[in-house]
Parts: sequence; structure tokens; C-alpha cells
Amino acid sequence: MTAPVVEIVEGDSPIILAAPHAGTWVPEPIRARLSPVGQALTDTDWHVDRLYRDLLPGATTVTARFHRYVIDANRDPGGQSLYPGQNTTGLVPEVDFDNQPIWRAGEAPDADEIQARVDRFHAPYHAALAAQIERVRARHGLALLYDCHSIRSQVPFLFDGLLPVFNIGTDDGRTCAPAIQSAATDICEHAAGFSMVVNGRFRGGWTTRHYGRPDAGVHAIQMELAQRAYLTSERPPFAFDPTVAAPLQTVLRDLLRALEAAAQELKP
Repeated sequence: MTAPVVEIVEGDSPIILAAPHAGTWVPEPIRARLSPVGQALTDTDWHVDRLYRDLLPGATTVTARFHRYVIDANRDPGGQSLYPGQNTTGLVPEVDFDNQPIWRAGEAPDADEIQARVDRFHAPYHAALAAQIERVRARHGLALLYDCHSIRSQVPFLFDGLLPVFNIGTDDGRTCAPAIQSAATDICEHAAGFSMVVNGRFRGGWTTRHYGRPDAGVHAIQMELAQRAYLTSERPPFAFDPTVAAPLQTVLRDLLRALEAAAQELKP
């Protein structure tokens, strides 16, 4: 079986929606080496591409179709940790978010294979994303990269307690103009029935930190959503629930419109 490494839909908005962890494609030779835990693909950002679909007409979308167990498109390709001193998973994870091995004994990839996966998967995804950022910036004078993520609400290996629904990450304000962070914060703070935090456990991954250069006209923000806000259950089969998701999508639509308006105000 083959699948595209990345899917791109070009739009005319200054907003780019990136989804590095929505993909579930694992090439069969790699899948065969995963443990039963790994083959469950539990750590997918389940249906996050569907969740955002059509919420902002004109938004560009860049979606990785390979799974994060193949290689994590939101990690430094050199392997540097995003959160030194904290539990996390690597460029090619060895364990899942519950600290369980995802590879069969002796089947984890070595350094040469990891580099080959960088070349085959990670690099093409980011080449596509970088090209869209440049295209959008050339059109508007700036680009706003919104990195779409989701995760189970309770993952003790990674964080304590129940995760807020909205987790805004800007690397402590470094990756976007203050007006961008304020626009996102204002919408989420006033979203009835939802909890939120800014630069909490998730301050923005490699994508946000790598591309977010406000002084150069590229603003980046990560949104990590708790999956209880749109799934039927945070257990297999991780089904999307349109009824549960509808209130969240209303807030996300307002959020994206607010970010687009803020971006328009920042145009040079």
C-alpha cells in the first residue's frame, strides 16, 4: 500500500492549518515491526483534520498522512528534546504516551533508518509546509501558522490530572505577535463550558518554534485540544462524535475568524 506523505489544499487566507499528527498511514514493513501496543496507534491526533474542515473558508491546509510512529513531524529532525527534563516521546518514538514499548523486541529503528525516515517523510512534509508559508507570506505580507493537535485528556506519563480542553502554545510568546496570542486567549477564555491554558504543559512543538518568527512576518501558534471535547470515547475505536464536537467547532470557528482578523490588522 502507498499513500501520499502530505496532502495540501491551497487557500487565499493568511491562515495555514497544519496537522502533523492526523495521519494513520504506516507502511506495511514498518507496521509488521510494531508491537500490538504500537499497532493500535493510540497516540494519533484522532480526526483533527476532520474537526477543522471547512471552519475557515480560504484557509490553506497541510496534513501529514504518515503516523507519528513512523516519524514524528513535530519533532526536531536532529533529535533534540522539546521539553528537557520532562517525559516526552522522540523523533521516532520507542514508547507510547503510556510509556509502553511500541516496537517488537529488537525491531526499533537504528540511527541510519531514522535518518532515512527523516528524508522520506519528515523533510517532504516540512518542505511542503515551508513552501505554503512562503506563498501565503508573499500574498499577504505575513503568514499565520496554526498547528492543529489533540491528545487524550488524561495521560499521567506526560502530565498530571485532567488536561484543559484548549491548550494554546506560543513558546511563552516568542512565536507570534502579542495580538495573535491575545485573540486566541480571548476566544478560549470566554468559551462557556470549556477550560483553557496558555503555555502550560504544551508550549508549542518543533513546528511552532521553528517557523514562528514574528519579526519576519511568520506567526505561529499551537492548539492542543483534549479529545474528550469531540470524540465519543477516548478509547478504541476513537470515534468522532458530531454532536459532542459541534460546540467545540463553534468555538474553533470563532477562534479562526478572530485570528484571521488579527492577522489582517498586522499586515505591513
